[in-house]
Amino acid sequence: MNKLNLQGKLKALATPAHLKSLRGIKRGIEREALRIKSSGEIAKTPHPKGAGHALTHGAITTDFSESLLEFITPVSESPEETLAQLKDLQKYTLSHMGDELLWPMSMPCYIKQEDDIVLAQFGQSNIGRMKTLYREGLKNRYGSMMQAIAGVHFNISFPDSLWQSLQQLEGDSGSLQDFISAQYLGLIRNFKRELWLISYLFGASPALCSSFLQGKNSQLPFKELGQGTLYLEHGTALRLGDLGYTNSAQSSLRVTYNSLDEYITGLQKAIRCRSDLYDHIPDYQHETPKQLNKNILQIENEFYSPIRPKRNGRSGETPTQALSRGGIEYVEIRALDVNPFSETGIDLDQILFLDVFLSYCLLQDSPELSWDEQQTCDANLQQVINEGRNPQVMLQRNGEACSLQQWGEDIFAQLSAVAALMDEAHGSQRYAPVIAKLHTWVAQPELTFSGRIIASLVEQDQDSGELALSLAKRYKHSHAADDYQTFGAEKLDTMSAQSFLDEQDVVTADSVSFNAFLRDYFSRA
Repeated sequence: MNKLNLQGKLKALATPAHLKSLRGIKRGIEREALRIKSSGEIAKTPHPKGAGHALTHGAITTDFSESLLEFITPVSESPEETLAQLKDLQKYTLSHMGDELLWPMSMPCYIKQEDDIVLAQFGQSNIGRMKTLYREGLKNRYGSMMQAIAGVHFNISFPDSLWQSLQQLEGDSGSLQDFISAQYLGLIRNFKRELWLISYLFGASPALCSSFLQGKNSQLPFKELGQGTLYLEHGTALRLGDLGYTNSAQSSLRVTYNSLDEYITGLQKAIRCRSDLYDHIPDYQHETPKQLNKNILQIENEFYSPIRPKRNGRSGETPTQALSRGGIEYVEIRALDVNPFSETGIDLDQILFLDVFLSYCLLQDSPELSWDEQQTCDANLQQVINEGRNPQVMLQRNGEACSLQQWGEDIFAQLSAVAALMDEAHGSQRYAPVIAKLHTWVAQPELTFSGRIIASLVEQDQDSGELALSLAKRYKHSHAADDYQTFGAEKLDTMSAQSFLDEQDVVTADSVSFNAFLRDYFSRA
């Protein structure tokens, strides 16, 4: 097997025989957004009926709570089309929300008490009841407040032409799918090593409403603004830190990414291993269940990770069963905050940057990543979450201290080379300018999303809630004023109506009791 480094791969891919293999990246976006009242408080109303049924609508659904909407775009090779689809879905849903708005931040709005966060309801089918009971389990395990945090998930797959070229260049004679899975795992390991850069550039949750803490003590050095905003002076993405999507019980799982079997084994162990922490919570076998089961993970989706290997599953398959059957099909990036400066929650520059960054993670050498090394990666991420815009911040790189600025400069030098090749392959000049622009943010932290947010809040001595509410009103107005670009109102009406018919089909198809349904599900998991 020919082991090429990054520069060797870029040089080989630049030849006429392989250059066009870089075309055809596919993407999909899932954007979460809290529904809020015009006053800025969380909405307690049901999922807007006009938007369709949350269980069966493929593009408009809910996440943890009735108020946490999730918009899911179809797979597309055009980032512009993906953003247009996302905008159409949000425009349509807003038109069925009355005076309610979409919260444009990751950290939630003012929430008086956790009971104001109503669990998502998916109907009376067995699968619908399972989804709601799973969320009740999350509530009883971690509290509802953490689940009110919103994010953006970015799904990406590379074209078969690229896999074929890379396999040929590396002299790999095994099955193409095994090669693809191994390459995606290499991407994941490199992504985890340098995830801190995503938090630095695009972290947009350096501040939060004090109601989020609900009397909990935090050791973080918060400063206070306005009537109840807490912020970290150099913070970037509190959503990814100890206050956000973390689960101390999962620290014992030690899920690693050095082979597909290793990853699947680690995750499946967690959904079969009973946890003393949750033993006191009644599970589905109890008369009044409060969680699905008493294991470390109720289901695999409970595993919190900033990136996941994925394959579209068949009916009844768990995520790891799908991976075991067919290998990795795409990866899901879960580390993005909602971008408050974009009415869709993510902008074109971010998508183009992620194209380049993830291609770099794929093509770069990717040695195995031990559990101890993963802990170092996590420590670097936490450092950037809390202190990323501090010019003095230091990270651990290959066992030695390294400044964020130096490491960032080194990464961007590589990203520039990848962007140049991608532009050549597409016959365009779109990737290189974005990389050049974001490169300047390394030395100028005030240009990052978190830097811009804190500057705005501090200069105006403004609550983060006031800033978010003003943006929410502006975006609702602009959505209403703009025309549909991809779906059209009639198409979305049809999708909404069909989702209710589909949900009735799901209910009708149930042939066993809820408990029997869950017994069968867990026997196959």
